[in-house]
Amino acid sequence: MPETEDADNADRVKQIAVTLVDAYVRKDRDGLESAVAAIGGDVAEVTSDLKVFATFLTRRVQETGVVWKPADAREAVASAVADVLDPEIEFAVVTVWEAYSLGEEEAAERFSNGDPVIYVHMLAAFCAAIGQAVYKPTELISTLRIACGLAE
Repeated sequence: MPETEDADNADRVKQIAVTLVDAYVRKDRDGLESAVAAIGGDVAEVTSDLKVFATFLTRRVQETGVVWKPADAREAVASAVADVLDPEIEFAVVTVWEAYSLGEEEAAERFSNGDPVIYVHMLAAFCAAIGQAVYKPTELISTLRIACGLAE
């Protein structure tokens, strides 16, 4: 793949990651389904970008002094996915998040049944939840776009 196509795909993947977080922030079920459908074969890349966002936002929360405990994260992820995902996927995301947040990678993998999209949902919901602890919704999305090098 030529270099410009690689850069274009990297930007497309970043845009999908931002769109996923935005859909969770807005509780936009249709937008979420559309963003997930756009992932195609780039699940690992989208997951990677969401992990970067999660790390960035976690550090941002720590820097601001906002108190954010593991129980807050579990509640926030559960709240973010409620009414946006089908119940069985919602349950899987919340269950995987609980294991993942405790460092139980093997259990998280088992609970996801190997479905990498569960991780995408989990990370996007977490980013939406933790991001709103320190940013207003539009400010969060704008910050993520800037942080990953996407034009406004």
